[in-house]
Amino acid sequence: MPRINAERLLSELRRFAQFGAYKTGVHRPTYSVEDMESRRWLASQYAALGLDAHIDGVGNVFGMPRSPRRSLLIGSHAESQNHAGWLDGALGVIYGLEVARAFAETPDCAGLPIAPVAWADEESHYIALLGSRSYVGDIDEAEIDNAVNVYHGQPLRDALKAAGLAGVPRRQAEPQRHVGYLEAHIEQGDSLEATGKRIGIVTSIVGIWQYRIVFDGIQNHAGTTRMAIRKDAGVAAAMLAMAIVERFPQVAAERSVWTTGRIALEPGAPSIIPGRAEMLFQFRDAEVSVLERMDVALRELVEQTSSRSGCPATIERIATGRPRVMDAAFQDTLEAAARRHAPGLHVRMPSGASHDAQLVARKLRAAMLFVSSIGGISHHWTENTDDADIVLGCQVLADAAETILRSVTPVAHGVV
Repeated sequence: MPRINAERLLSELRRFAQFGAYKTGVHRPTYSVEDMESRRWLASQYAALGLDAHIDGVGNVFGMPRSPRRSLLIGSHAESQNHAGWLDGALGVIYGLEVARAFAETPDCAGLPIAPVAWADEESHYIALLGSRSYVGDIDEAEIDNAVNVYHGQPLRDALKAAGLAGVPRRQAEPQRHVGYLEAHIEQGDSLEATGKRIGIVTSIVGIWQYRIVFDGIQNHAGTTRMAIRKDAGVAAAMLAMAIVERFPQVAAERSVWTTGRIALEPGAPSIIPGRAEMLFQFRDAEVSVLERMDVALRELVEQTSSRSGCPATIERIATGRPRVMDAAFQDTLEAAARRHAPGLHVRMPSGASHDAQLVARKLRAAMLFVSSIGGISHHWTENTDDADIVLGCQVLADAAETILRSVTPVAHGVV
């Protein structure tokens, strides 16, 4: 049985957090200098293990075993949200590195190949889940050509060139080469902490449906326009937001969530009635039927709000993420490992956030493991997880990885 080195694991996580260190978290946007430094460091660590290490054309970092046996991919994403936490993504990346090291150091596991991986731009600086989407063939060159940074508008092609990735091939999934994929992540919520659990075995990953809703009013003077004749686009957006609060609990499921992420008013001046309001809205659930029900309700509310406010409205669904169920046998294996190391302290649960595993699952068997987030905080520099839970999660993942690799026929990749 592989035994992870707890001191090394925690040390390497803190070493990785120095790339773009910010307060107690990190600021490591995709393709920034700090992000590329972290990816080159990872590649050097993979190479030191004797793996075939390389960074592909969108920044994914692979450590491929030179064994003819099928390997197990383990990883997550390396970049961070802006001014955010030190574990989001990084935890799974360093778990992959540590599990590969532990296997190499364990005589009866040395022949079981682990392939650590770090995906690029899961955090949507340019394109959400870009690295894993590229890996499974879900993105074409035209989409890459048209993508820009959502914060400062830099074209993705320019960012790739500056990162030294222009012209580098993008690696595609090779189902015959791998037995599957495991990803570990902080929960990013408080369900584990609130229930006294330490390990979550992910059952499914939610689909996220995102919308752009626009109300067109009549821009006019805020002091001289009578209330009776106003067509205030800002008021219309506020009316819709409150209507959603009242209606969605009636159509949503127990774990459904929804968020009005932005309302932008034009021209946005204190003495001018807004002539246009743009609202960005999303909801999430693990069941397509629930997502479809919420979609119908939202469209009805937009139409009703338009009629009540006198402001014409348009609604556009700008993203339609499909929920993904994790591999049942892999879930069982993770749960068995959790039972050995944390009896009574594990639970099966859905993921309320998107992860690369839901894309990789299109090509490979995939599963995920969660560890507890202190206070449920994530996407903020105060994000943290207890050291003991970090170590526990990695050991559970290593045990599950061994079981998975021993349970499959060691067919050489490329051989049917």
